[in-house]
Amino acid sequence: MNGSAAVELEVGMDLLIFGARGDLSARKLFPALYHLDNCELLPADVRIHALAREDIPLETFLEDIKIRVRKYVDDSRWSEEQWVSYTSRFVYHRIDFSTADGFADLRELLAPERPALFYLATPPSLFGPICEHLGATGCLVGDRRLLLEKPIGHDLESCRAVNDTVGEYFSEDSIYRVDHYLGKETVQNLLVMRFGNRFINTQWDQSCVDHVQITVAEPIGIEGRWSYYDGVGQLRDMVQNHLMQLLCLVAMEPPNSMTAEGIRDEKVKIVRALRPIDETNVRDHAVRGQYAAGWLRGESVPGYLEEDDCPAQDSQTETYVALKAFVDNWRWAGVPFYLRTGKRMPEKLTEIVITYKALPHNIFAGAGREDVPNRLVIRLQPNEGIEMQMVSKQHSLRNKMGLVTKNLNLDFLGSSELDRIPDAYERLLLDAINADQSLFVGREEIEESWRWCDELIDAWQTRAPTLQPYQAGSWGPTKGELLIEKDGRSWHV
Repeated sequence: MNGSAAVELEVGMDLLIFGARGDLSARKLFPALYHLDNCELLPADVRIHALAREDIPLETFLEDIKIRVRKYVDDSRWSEEQWVSYTSRFVYHRIDFSTADGFADLRELLAPERPALFYLATPPSLFGPICEHLGATGCLVGDRRLLLEKPIGHDLESCRAVNDTVGEYFSEDSIYRVDHYLGKETVQNLLVMRFGNRFINTQWDQSCVDHVQITVAEPIGIEGRWSYYDGVGQLRDMVQNHLMQLLCLVAMEPPNSMTAEGIRDEKVKIVRALRPIDETNVRDHAVRGQYAAGWLRGESVPGYLEEDDCPAQDSQTETYVALKAFVDNWRWAGVPFYLRTGKRMPEKLTEIVITYKALPHNIFAGAGREDVPNRLVIRLQPNEGIEMQMVSKQHSLRNKMGLVTKNLNLDFLGSSELDRIPDAYERLLLDAINADQSLFVGREEIEESWRWCDELIDAWQTRAPTLQPYQAGSWGPTKGELLIEKDGRSWHV
């Protein structure tokens, strides 16, 4: 171990990041901790342990990570003095995660009276071995918490295996399963908007809502991740976690309290109420696509099967998924939820669109915009905010009751005193430090999500619907458009 001898043990907290030299740590974790420290929200007694396989001194690790972290820290927040202060908390450990060697040395640094957070920014295959080694070497005495990144398995069976393994060493109230979408300001504001405003809450059901759209689009391709992505696909990579969480937050009933248990209980009910997409309806309710060569932002980009690291030309892995789902309960009976996600799409976009039903009788027929429905657009990226699209009178003497569509726009950054919107990982790390699980995913909901997705995957494999090609830079295959247009509706974007 390198750099650990200089750190004196004191009452406080230890944050151990396994995989400290990896991409997630450099892009998200260390910048988030820097911003928390900059805002004086990182407790002064938190000691940060960086754990990785490379045998290097602390100084070398910090020099390397500084170059990488600097790209993800706002210029207005960066200073050399702040960096020096921030990194004075760091200790570097060389350790092989697959063996117990070195874990006994960790035990000597972790006092029972000091809470310890273990963040596994590693491949899922290492979740079990790391937990086993921590337990076998006596590192789990006292307040110990575990943070896990997705994916938690690749199907229900493997998900249960991961949960069973980590559950042998950590109680459920000590396990923090990360879905970074839940840390976004807009997602938290969705709960406030729904349950804190009577005029919205009373119209949030099948009597007023025509349909719901959830879109998560990315302009990037697989970015050199072929070995991982081709065995996963867009359904497992995005729908099973991110889109499912957003759907649950839109559809869930009000929890009795804003506790982790209350929120998780209501989300589980929604996943269980999802109508199965199986062999009987998969052709009508699901579309799979794969991007072909095209143009994106003025540049030619290759198709999925033409990527540099593509070893085969017959892959049937989907890079696009569109679904028509139903929540079979009293609140949402008959209301379709259209889900769409894909790679190599025109822009980076994550939004939820609530489209309201038309009024039963229109007294402004012929006035110009009476056919445009009211919409509530909840933007998660690129610019977080909430927008209400509503019909308004056109200001004109010539046209007495001419109608136009106006937007009431709540721009979170523009309407606040902040110069930046905190990154999701800042909120999640801060909540984990404060032992608040309300924005983390519980075991039951993730397993129920896999159960629903497994049935859809089995239906795909049995019925083998054609993998639809779509041009890179487009919004997906034609059948993805037809999925919603055959119902007389259209995608918001």
